[in-house]
Amino acid sequence: QVTLVESGGGLVQAGGSLSLSCLASTRTFSAYCMGWFRQAPGKEREFVAAISRSGGSINYADSVKMRFTISRDNAKNTGYLQMDSLKPEDTAVYYCAIRSGPGSSWTGPDEYNYWGQGTQVTVSS
Repeated sequence: QVTLVESGGGLVQAGGSLSLSCLASTRTFSAYCMGWFRQAPGKEREFVAAISRSGGSINYADSVKMRFTISRDNAKNTGYLQMDSLKPEDTAVYYCAIRSGPGSSWTGPDEYNYWGQGTQVTVSS
């Protein structure tokens, strides 16, 4: 059983930046691939970004490519999402998630085993 805790959300103006963190309770964080998802009110959970176990491979949703950066520090059992040039349409609850072993898709929520409770990101116009 693994607990994930997101932090760093808040309210920013369009064009601003936020840095999200995801602290994992497991001491074998490096054994898990990690992803970030977001969910806006009335919408389905949406893939944002994913990173491989050692950080060598990454994938981004087209909507955040060139603006968001996913990273991880396995020594700290922590994943990160740096968000720059934020837009109002980025407003959502952001979740980190991890999965053990390979999956069939980077983007499918069902591929991930453990989820955090989410952190609210609100971008004003």
